[in-house]
Amino acid sequence: MRITDVTGGEPAVGDAVRDGTGEGAAASPAVPRRVLGIRLRRLREAQYISRREAAEAIRVTHQRIEDVEHGRTGCALRDVADLLTIYGVTDESERAVLTALAQQANTPGWWQAFRGVVPAWLHTYLGLEQAASVIRTYEVQFVPGLLQTAEYARAVIELAHEEEPEAGIQRRVDLRMRRQQILRGPRSPHVWAVIDEAALRRPVGGAAVMRAQLRHLVAVSELPHVTVQIMPFSAGGHAAAGGPVTLLRLPESELSDVVYVEQLDSACYLEDETDIEAYRRVTDRLVTRSLSPADTRGMLHRIAEELPDDEPAPTVAGRFTCR
Repeated sequence: MRITDVTGGEPAVGDAVRDGTGEGAAASPAVPRRVLGIRLRRLREAQYISRREAAEAIRVTHQRIEDVEHGRTGCALRDVADLLTIYGVTDESERAVLTALAQQANTPGWWQAFRGVVPAWLHTYLGLEQAASVIRTYEVQFVPGLLQTAEYARAVIELAHEEEPEAGIQRRVDLRMRRQQILRGPRSPHVWAVIDEAALRRPVGGAAVMRAQLRHLVAVSELPHVTVQIMPFSAGGHAAAGGPVTLLRLPESELSDVVYVEQLDSACYLEDETDIEAYRRVTDRLVTRSLSPADTRGMLHRIAEELPDDEPAPTVAGRFTCR
């Protein structure tokens, strides 16, 4: 996993607390974790204290301090209190705000109930997805998880977990469907999905399942906060042809975007501004070279109509199926 420093200005105290407890963001500890991490890092640096010195002072590892400052994990309230003392924070109101952030950062996300079927490296993504204000994604092999039907999701999941008992498969499907609730909430993110034509031509689960999935894409693309575009074969090669990628923007303007690149059994989270800008340019080019949303809906209808009624489900093993 590759995570570098969070950049940006000082988040407003009131906004940080509201984003941690407000409607929509309350489902994820991602925002309060990142705001808390920024604050603790800046307080430490203001006192010219190294991470190693801070770690030794509260008897934790250097890696633990780094994880907290990058918002990868929460921090025990006692450790936060000790760090504030070490960093010379004596103002009671400031200590109270940071303690409140720590409490919000330690609140488990709803996906903790699916712990048995969620790999450790995916927890970070789920937290970011639930807190994001904008999600831009490109998929080359499958329909994005947030836009899948239950039947299509089951077919995708079974490709990678064909030997798993039915109960485990169903829990994975339930997790995917639960994630999609953010599309129907009062503070839904803007989801902008570019899907390679190859993913839509591949009848995952068979013709009937794929036809229903294509029609679902048409329906969900009509939501005001969901944009779906097809990258057609006719566009030729393009910069993102190597694999799926997702950019997530958090509601705090001071927090940097995150680039999520999923691999076979792990993922990379890129936060270096150079990396982020490179992926922004790639996704911008994808959008301009893809079919317009209106033309995309027309093509989805045509592909659905072209599917035969008796198309057998493919048995080829899949990749990048966690999401």
